[in-house]
Amino acid sequence: MSGQGDFASATLTRHLLRGALGFGGIAAAFALWPVTGPVSLLLAPLGLVALRGCPMCWAIGLAQTLSRGRLRRECHDGQCRLERA
Repeated sequence: MSGQGDFASATLTRHLLRGALGFGGIAAAFALWPVTGPVSLLLAPLGLVALRGCPMCWAIGLAQTLSRGRLRRECHDGQCRLERA
């Protein structure tokens, strides 16, 4: 794993904005179904793009974004552990 998180965003604000757009797009796709019919399902792929593919990946990225700069992995003599930065 690299020093930068695989799913993390540059800032917490950016990550939360992506989450709001992603989950909002997915929720709107199903909530608007009675009003607009199948056309509303076009919002679901847009939501998934904002989440970079999957909601779980977004959640992992949130944890990585929050821990960035606070935790560091140190490896000595074949043993690795997390330490505070």
